[in-house]
Amino acid sequence: MAVALDADAIIGFLDRSDRVHDSAVEEVGRAAAGDSLVASAVTLAEILTGALLGHHDEDVVRGFFGDLVAAVVPVDERVAEAAARLRSQSKLRMPDALVLATATVRPEVVALVTGDARIARAAPAELTVRVVKGGR
Repeated sequence: MAVALDADAIIGFLDRSDRVHDSAVEEVGRAAAGDSLVASAVTLAEILTGALLGHHDEDVVRGFFGDLVAAVVPVDERVAEAAARLRSQSKLRMPDALVLATATVRPEVVALVTGDARIARAAPAELTVRVVKGGR
């Protein structure tokens, strides 16, 4: 089984000064202890953008993905179609809809860890969503 990670959860995990750090460490740690971790290519792009803008240490970000994330899931046709449906039904921003769609179309993904309660509200009932405390 696998747990998908949203950018907010990863950033909170990596950044000790982030308001969700303690909760993100707990949730990501719990997920990693029992399942493999996956992330959408969109999540990787969001976090790398922050690193390239100087908000995060690029080596730490790459180390996290290299050491802890079992797979970066590409946006394929199934993910794109699911994201379009989610966005039209929930008004999520497209990056958030793509991340949620990645978690919903991958049969091995049983949960999503995020810092965004809007994603949790838009998730289908069969997907467990864990919102890190202190998230938006």
